[in-house]
Amino acid sequence: MRLSELLLPTERLPPADAEALSHILMVRAGLIRQMGAGLWSWLPAGWRVHQRIVAILREEMEAAGAQEVLMPVLQPADPWRRTGRYDNVGPELFRLRDRREADLVLAMTHEEAMTFHVAQVVRSYRELPFSLFQLQVKERDEPRPRAGVLRTREFVMKDAYSFDRDQEGLERSYARQMEAYDRIFDRCGVRWYRVESDVGMMGGFGAHEYMAPCPAGEDEVALAPGYAANVEVASARAWPVDLPPALDAPEPVDTPGQTTVEEVARALGVPAGALLKAYPIMSEGRGLIMVCLRGDHRVNDIKLANVLGGPFRPARESEIAERIGPPGYIGPVGANVSVLLDDAVAEGGGYVCGANELNRHLRGVSPGRDFPFRRGDVRRVEAGDTVAGHAITIEPCIEVGQIFKLGTRYSEPLGATFLDEHGREQPIWMGCYGIGPARIAAAAVEQHADDQGIAWPRAIAPYDVEIVPLGREGGAEREAAQRLYEELRGDDLSVLLDDRDAGPGEKFADAELLGCPLRLTVGRRSLESETAEAQARRGRADLEAVPLQDARKAVRARWDALP
Repeated sequence: MRLSELLLPTERLPPADAEALSHILMVRAGLIRQMGAGLWSWLPAGWRVHQRIVAILREEMEAAGAQEVLMPVLQPADPWRRTGRYDNVGPELFRLRDRREADLVLAMTHEEAMTFHVAQVVRSYRELPFSLFQLQVKERDEPRPRAGVLRTREFVMKDAYSFDRDQEGLERSYARQMEAYDRIFDRCGVRWYRVESDVGMMGGFGAHEYMAPCPAGEDEVALAPGYAANVEVASARAWPVDLPPALDAPEPVDTPGQTTVEEVARALGVPAGALLKAYPIMSEGRGLIMVCLRGDHRVNDIKLANVLGGPFRPARESEIAERIGPPGYIGPVGANVSVLLDDAVAEGGGYVCGANELNRHLRGVSPGRDFPFRRGDVRRVEAGDTVAGHAITIEPCIEVGQIFKLGTRYSEPLGATFLDEHGREQPIWMGCYGIGPARIAAAAVEQHADDQGIAWPRAIAPYDVEIVPLGREGGAEREAAQRLYEELRGDDLSVLLDDRDAGPGEKFADAELLGCPLRLTVGRRSLESETAEAQARRGRADLEAVPLQDARKAVRARWDALP
């Protein structure tokens, strides 16, 4: 491709609203442009990156035995109602009506569509197992679009689905997809973790996320030797805290105007972890509950919802005042509500908690002796907590893929069944496996960029080699670069020739910004020695001379040696 013919609108300045490095560089490099909030168009060079990722996905899905299909984005609402997701999914699901007033949705995922069709065609155990995949647009009314293509309202996803006779078969399909995902991310050249995760709105009974570590990540992963989990579900042994001596009974202390953990801990001369933090919630079907955890810990809403077995909301101040006491001074002792105590709170000791009276707390409180409770792991893990004796670290990451064991979550309500060897009707066991190509591209930018621009991994770069001729139009350098371009195009390398009438500074700046893995510069000095200067974009290795005569073999060897 000649750069003079390529739509590549590079920019010198970053977008005013950009925060993530990938957002900045993908706009500046002319890869993407925004049409509206969370709505992005891929320009030619950016789409080449996207489609190279897609090609890897297709190869690995087919190698894993999955068959490609394509299903509608616009779908009837009925299957979504039958699975419960039409009502249970929040406003992120686009709901609309056609001219006949029929309810429709714009699919954010395709479990309903896939299961609907499988229910129509599968009759016997002899037709199982199999797996399907597609590359299709998804729609999500994202409340806070951000970070360029990382969090958008419309995006392409590769989603695959396995269909098996039983849980044992699902486990085999899940393992096969997991192996394929490991290969995909290795081939795309991104660093990644596979971590335990929550099933969320997808349902089922097990899930893993694939996370690409980078500072712009919107998720966090807890890591220790042999352990990796999204902080949404991570569990660890809490860092110990020194508690004040136990008292024979709770003792009231005046704490005028002191409503925060920090204020009370400072006034009483105790560590924040010696306080019991009260978090009143309203749980569906259970009413008002007081969640208690150490003052130096935070509630994990996802873990709390899992322990409760359903949704909840923070209690309103009026509800707290009416049932427990003045907000800011509440605690579990004497409270006329059930108490859910986090697992990290030790029994015994001398904790401090609110006295349910204005301007007053209690010290010397002992869980179990002074108030009844039931336990649950409802806190967010913190750096320094331990797993099997090893301290965890917490690292920001981009979620680039997720896999789920759905079980019969969708097959039962949608009637996807089969007759087994004995003629008995059984539900099909399903798995779901999703990857976002745009997120892989953004993660690669985040992980490999430098001060000059993007540095693409070889497998997903928009072009493999960029040729940069110096000198005037019609000069010997341009002619030699043209011959080199024609020769390399005969190989299986994709080549970009910067044939613009621009100065060296502009050409080099744009080449660094675009980030093709190998740059070949043809200038006056190199031409005198009948060579081109080869420069690897990643690693910034020393310049290496490549002969212009029969250059294909030398360039290929240099390309194969790239990191």
